[in-house]
Amino acid sequence: MIKSINCGELRLSHAGQKVTLAGWMHKRRDHGGLIFIDLRDRSGLVQVRVDPNAGEAYHAADDARGEYVLQIRGTVHARPDGLANPNMETGEVEVEAEQIKVLNTSKVPPFPIDDDGTKTTETLRLKYRYLDLRRQRLQKNLILRHKVITFMRDYLDAQGFIEIETPMLIKSTPEGARDYVVPCRVQPGKFYALPQSPQQLKQLLMVAGYERYFQIARCFRDEDLRGDRQPEFTQLDLEMSFVERDDVLNLVEALFTALVPAVTPHKRILTPFPKLAYRDVLDRYGIDKPDLRFGLEMTDLTEVVKGSEFKVFADTLAGGGVVKAICAPGCAAYSRKQIDEITEFVKGQGAKGLVTLAYTAEGVKGSAVKFLKETEFAAIADRVGAQTGDLVCLVADQRAVANKTLGLLRLEFRDRLNLAPADLLAFAWVVDFPMFEWDEELQKWTFAHHPFTMPKEEDLPYIESDPGRVFSNAYDMVCNGCELASGSIRIHRRELQAQIFKALGYDTDEMERRFGHMLDAFDYGAPPHGGMAPGIDRLVMLLADEPNIREVLSFPKTASGSDLMFDAPAEIDEKQLRELRIKLDL
Repeated sequence: MIKSINCGELRLSHAGQKVTLAGWMHKRRDHGGLIFIDLRDRSGLVQVRVDPNAGEAYHAADDARGEYVLQIRGTVHARPDGLANPNMETGEVEVEAEQIKVLNTSKVPPFPIDDDGTKTTETLRLKYRYLDLRRQRLQKNLILRHKVITFMRDYLDAQGFIEIETPMLIKSTPEGARDYVVPCRVQPGKFYALPQSPQQLKQLLMVAGYERYFQIARCFRDEDLRGDRQPEFTQLDLEMSFVERDDVLNLVEALFTALVPAVTPHKRILTPFPKLAYRDVLDRYGIDKPDLRFGLEMTDLTEVVKGSEFKVFADTLAGGGVVKAICAPGCAAYSRKQIDEITEFVKGQGAKGLVTLAYTAEGVKGSAVKFLKETEFAAIADRVGAQTGDLVCLVADQRAVANKTLGLLRLEFRDRLNLAPADLLAFAWVVDFPMFEWDEELQKWTFAHHPFTMPKEEDLPYIESDPGRVFSNAYDMVCNGCELASGSIRIHRRELQAQIFKALGYDTDEMERRFGHMLDAFDYGAPPHGGMAPGIDRLVMLLADEPNIREVLSFPKTASGSDLMFDAPAEIDEKQLRELRIKLDL
């Protein structure tokens, strides 16, 4: 072996031992003849002392530069009294070098490796990702990711699940996002699709009788990117037969409740996870992935201000709208500039404007004060729980707009006022989603979750006559404002699945062409089944306290889907295009 022990493993118990280390030169310091090297490998850092009398070892240390790959042989010693470094796990020891061999040299890196990367542009970091990944921050994140996945595998194995891999090359079927398509050379003009998820495959495994399946699944979706979304991502995909909704929720909740303290013991987790109805979540928090680490819930003031002479309220209510509010604690002293900032914020989210009422010791202040009565001030304060020093923010608009804008303003106040404890993970279940959504552009009903979701039993009579009143047996797991998982009880009867496809506008021929394999499978004793797919990238992002999922992936893409290191996507040559029978029209 080129090394006998890892750098980060050395402790006082190794004092007096001869060791051989190998790693990268992290830093070098010259101290009046003595040279100190911080040697780094994946396990951490250790200080190496090189004495001027060390001969060739001293000359090698003097010539070495940052990121040189070194092999160092020497003896472990306790550091002198008062010189231990409490900020290093190996800070009580150092290695006195006797031999140093340069295993490889290095050019000067395009950015420093010994910081956390926050001062380096992301473009540069992604172009030289193999150097970026040497940083301790990213190494910790990828090691955390490994621990999360290992825990999941071991936990599910103990619960009787078996891991089964499913194909990457499948058929393109509508599942909510665009497919990445792959041309088939041996069948010109035909294409595979990369899976958006193993949805149909895991259901077919239930038909096949495996009962409890899971997979650390790679998934692909051609959609616009953002901080918590990549074109390729990883999820814990699982499916169970002979279960009802709460059987799936209980298993996943138990998994996460055990996982979090095992891999991030510094995190707090609230249990049990509350179950919140989708429509109730929208009315209280404005979005369907609420952050429950703090209050600041929305209050409906429609009844309170009914009959108000304030034209903004009166016109909104006459047009079928609502008046809703949140109460920002301690913000009554906001300046005109700050009020203008939050007003422009809600306008940017689609609201017509923002009404603010500052409850101060001198009375209520705000641009709408002259249009409201004292009794209305009191009634509003009573309903939202406003105290002296608080700022009440009201939006008068259609319900969907009021919910969305105040929900986002709620998150804005979270960040401004530091309301959410950083060490807290507030999980929740969102249940009872609508089965269908109306697509204004296409003027037709589409699925809210995916077309294989089981409707509520009591809503089955309305699938064709009134799709808008049909609710589904779908559920999401949310945490700290992120959607971490989505799942449902599935349809397992052919006639019901065909009825859903018909409600979505598919005729019999199209059903057979797109989904004939699923419909045929349901003819052969398909069991009741359901499942869920927690996103591993987003989970690790939360556990690592990172701002986006690119920080917990080894080789992520940019927001435009580019790989700056490989310079991908890239053109392919004419020979490949001819083999695939593809002609480009750009």
